[in-house]
Amino acid sequence: LHSKDTERLIKILKRLRDIGNTVIIVEHDQEIMEKANQIIDIGPEAGINGGNIVFQGPLKDIYREQESLTTKYLSGKLEIKVPKNRRRSKEKILITGINKYNLQDITIEFPLNTLTLITGMSGSGKSTLVRDIIKPALEHHLEINSPLNNKYYESLKINSRNLKKIEFINQNPIGRSSRSNPATYIKVYDDIRKLFASQHLSISRNYKIGFFSFNVDGGRCEHCKGEGESVIEMQFMADVHLECENCKGKRFKKEILEITFNKKNISQILDLSVNEAIDFFTVNNENNIVNKLKPLKDVGLGYVKIGQSSSTLSGGEAQRIKLASFLVKGETNEKTLFIFDEPTTGLHFHDVNKLLNSFYSLIDKGHSIICIEHNLDVIKCADWIIDLGPRGGYNGGKIMFEGDPEEMIKSKKSITARYLKEKL
Repeated sequence: LHSKDTERLIKILKRLRDIGNTVIIVEHDQEIMEKANQIIDIGPEAGINGGNIVFQGPLKDIYREQESLTTKYLSGKLEIKVPKNRRRSKEKILITGINKYNLQDITIEFPLNTLTLITGMSGSGKSTLVRDIIKPALEHHLEINSPLNNKYYESLKINSRNLKKIEFINQNPIGRSSRSNPATYIKVYDDIRKLFASQHLSISRNYKIGFFSFNVDGGRCEHCKGEGESVIEMQFMADVHLECENCKGKRFKKEILEITFNKKNISQILDLSVNEAIDFFTVNNENNIVNKLKPLKDVGLGYVKIGQSSSTLSGGEAQRIKLASFLVKGETNEKTLFIFDEPTTGLHFHDVNKLLNSFYSLIDKGHSIICIEHNLDVIKCADWIIDLGPRGGYNGGKIMFEGDPEEMIKSKKSITARYLKEKL
């Protein structure tokens, strides 16, 4: 939600409480925290490092709790810092004569090799601008997709020869199959399978790389086909998931699990969290595997198991795994424009900080980022902002501001600017 909408939500929640209801919210927004009667803070971190009630009570008392990451950000001990310098670039994209829905005859310009944010209240035209104009227009210009059937703009100009790709990173699942997982998505599972196939016992038994995959016949459990469970479909209720009777959830045949690397079999490796796997492979000098896993830790997913089924990952986790897969690829001459749609949804302050650092890493490699965003901590870190408004629907679709955050807070037209002042 935009900060203005958050204000309205708080009023509605208070009204619900005041007429005798009880309201419980899972929330990261500082404004809502400050209006709560009681906070239950769970942590101190995530995954195997979380699950404890770190604090319970009124917000004013949370500052006594030193273990809580929430406390550290609310008190200022930890913070999402404003960049010392805004990035500037002569390479720009110019789109003129945009006409679709409430966007009527507008022109936008934004720099490449920077973090550009599209801001504004709900319904102001942000998604239309990014998904229906910028993305298809650039794909058409770069000949990535077939020609546009409907052209909702007059012209597009790019004064850069380096931009070659567009990547729209949304919160859709990373794979359709329950066998897809973070390790397969970032391609590190290929290296792990090669490692197990190179062990002496594997060589003597003639086990190839495919024997350590649960996607093909050979080493996977034939009863569950590498799923680790059986699914009983219920006609009028949710499906029932039962642990496979043959492999007991380990997903591989017994003889495959006899192959170990430093006392761990393939199933035990896949059951490691990202942080645990980094430590394990670092000790064993498997630097290639470590380097591929580190981006997952960098985007705040150190707690996720590397073999965790994609169906159990949240939309935000899936989005960050996609981001990590690009960080793995490292330097490339073909520069990419990454488009994100509200990537901070559901993220704690600490995860927002990690996400921003990952953005900076992409930009440092010569890539560009466009982001639809409401989070003020992210907005204050932008190099360039395009603010739409003033409100939503028929009252939106106009450019309220274009420029950097320091200039934005001087704007009298932008509603977003009023709230940004508190952060700068």
